[in-house]
Amino acid sequence: MSANVAGLLCYVAGWITGIVFVVLEKKSTFVKFHAWQSIMTFGALTVIQIILSILGAIAVATLSFGLWQFAHVLGIIVWVITVALWIVLMLLAYQGKMWKVPGAGNWAEKQANK
Repeated sequence: MSANVAGLLCYVAGWITGIVFVVLEKKSTFVKFHAWQSIMTFGALTVIQIILSILGAIAVATLSFGLWQFAHVLGIIVWVITVALWIVLMLLAYQGKMWKVPGAGNWAEKQANK
């Protein structure tokens, strides 16, 4: 499999496929970079979504409509960011580019070069 296809596949199922490629890929720094970036980026976004869901559930349980609206709107924003990043990162990996997501890219590069 070519490195650009493997790089794209690192993002297909978010952090899950990132883990798969971290385990399987031994040589390509390019693929390892995208695998680690996928784990870091989509892992963090998943945690944020879980926190917002819990916040929304607490808001419903306490009948706090304002808090629920806040959590709901933030959840939608995070979802849109997640989908946009997912598409962009897959396309850039397929094009052979190593674009760094702020906050995750530098860390991913360090891990890939180990």
